[in-house]
Parts: sequence; C-alpha cells; structure tokens
Amino acid sequence: MLKLKNWAGKATRTGLCTLALISANMLSAKEPLKIGYSDWPGWVAWQIGIDKGWFEEEGVDVEFLWMDYVASMDAYVAGQVDAVTMTNGDALVTGGTGKPSVAILISDYSNGNDMVVAAPGIETLADLKGKKIGLEEGFVIHLLLLKGAEMAGIDPSEFTIVNTPTNETPQVLASGAVDAIGAWQPNSGQALKTVPGSKPVLTSADAPGIIYDLLSVDPESLEARRDDWSKVVKVWYRIADFIKDEENIDEALEILSKRVAISPEEYEPFLEGTYILSLEEVLPIWKEAEGLGSVYGSTKIADDFNVEQGVYDEPLNTVQYLDPSLTLEYAESVK
Repeated sequence: MLKLKNWAGKATRTGLCTLALISANMLSAKEPLKIGYSDWPGWVAWQIGIDKGWFEEEGVDVEFLWMDYVASMDAYVAGQVDAVTMTNGDALVTGGTGKPSVAILISDYSNGNDMVVAAPGIETLADLKGKKIGLEEGFVIHLLLLKGAEMAGIDPSEFTIVNTPTNETPQVLASGAVDAIGAWQPNSGQALKTVPGSKPVLTSADAPGIIYDLLSVDPESLEARRDDWSKVVKVWYRIADFIKDEENIDEALEILSKRVAISPEEYEPFLEGTYILSLEEVLPIWKEAEGLGSVYGSTKIADDFNVEQGVYDEPLNTVQYLDPSLTLEYAESVK
C-alpha cells in the first residue's frame, strides 16, 4: 500500500480506475464462502473441520457463522450467507417462500433426536388420541407425527395440535397445558429432564429418512465457485470419517460439546440420535427413488406435507433442490 501511495498522485484517471478494478477483483477472489450453521449434531460437526484447519489445508476460505436455526435460514434468504445447514423439508420452505437453494451434500439423518415426548402415564402414541400435543405446526416434527400416526394406523385428526414454538416445548409440557410435545434435540432432551417420568412415544428412529440434514447452497454461488464448494464437500467426508472412527469419539465429543457449551457426557446422547453418513452410506440415498430411503423420495413427501399445511400453494420441482454431482465426483476420485 505504501508503494501505491507514493505514485498514486502521478497516475492518470484511467490508470486509477484500472487499479481500482484490479483491486476489487482481487478482494472478490478472496471473499470467503459464508455458511450459516446451527445447533444440530450433524451441523455442529463442521466445527471439527474448523478447529483442525482442514479447510485451510484444502485451500478454501470458509467463514462459518453460528446462528439459531430459523435465523440461519432467514440469513440465507436475505443473502447474508452463501449456504446454510437445514433439513430437506425446510430447504423447500425457504425456497417456496423466499429463496431456492440446492443441496450439495447430506450430512446425516435424524435417528432418534426428533421426538414426541409424552407426560407420565402415557405409554404409546395411541394413548394420545383425544389429547393435546404441543409442537410447531408445519415443521419437520409435525411431519414426523403424521408419519408415526400413519404407521400406527391412527387418524391424525384424533390428536389436538397446540401450535408451540419448539424452544418453549419443555416448559409447556412441564406446565401441564399439553399431554405431549414434539421437538428435536436439545429441546426434546430438555423436556425429558424437566418432566420426571416423561418418555418418548415416537422418535425419528422409527422413521429413518423422514428428516435428512443438508448443506444447501445458493445456486449462483455454486455455479461461480464450484471448485471451492467441491473442496468443502471433500472436507465434510474427512469430518464424517473422523466421527465414525471409534478411536476419535472422545476428541469429537470434546469439540462438539464445546461449541454448544455443555459437557461431552451431556452431548453424547445427541450424537447417538444423529446418524452421520459416510461416503459409502450416502451414495444409495442419492439415487432417485420413492420412499424414505432416498433423499428424493423423502423430499417429495416433505413437499406434499408443505402444500397440505399451506406453507406454499403449489408443489415444487423438488429435484432442482438436490445436486449429488459434487459428492459423486468426490466418490469417483477416491475409488
């Protein structure tokens, strides 16, 4: 900068404009990818790559912004981040009501962390017929309840839904205002702690694939910086392999728990309720098929649910929200 200052006064107007343009391009080239992430084990897992410097090793500049979940989706819609971690169903909600995205990787699926937690004395989902369930209408936990009712042969109209913000569900259950709540970790776990004798009568482990967790990217950013996003995908599978190696579990729990300011012992059940997907495990999920075993089938089910709930009016082209190409390219490279 000192050298520029010394001769700047002698430069022509055209020269200064050219210099400014070059400088702007250099700064633009160095702009980090901005990713909003939040408190879900499959997303907190990115902290491992951050702390270990793996993004720097891959030569990609990434800025992870820690936010509440809904705030992270709002930030994506507002253009404040280039990508956001969210569920496949919520990716459709942000697209149908705000700004479309494209998922470039599936980090995990919920394997028990999403729960319907019932008050003491209620043993099964069927016991909730004619009773009140507090949950956030239109969210994935609502979809899980409907799927659970379908599997149990229960008409969901026999439940009385009380629309409740997810972060308030533990207190609402404790107050006795409802007979059960629907929530995900850490709120579901907090409900179990807050109300002695409460128990889960339905969890996402009963319907694996009902909730896939994604990294969803702005399509313009993906097109402009595909090589950088490819490096992000590569780092993710390094993270997944690290977590799934039993020799690393203590270190992984230390990193994850520190991010959310609890002890590793407290965090361990949260990780157990999240099925982190290895590269080998995720490839069949990326194949187009009906049903929950495919992210395409699961996302179509979520789309039907969103329309039914009035989240948006018309079905979306769900295929446009999913792009397995970077994962498939990485898989080919490590054969």
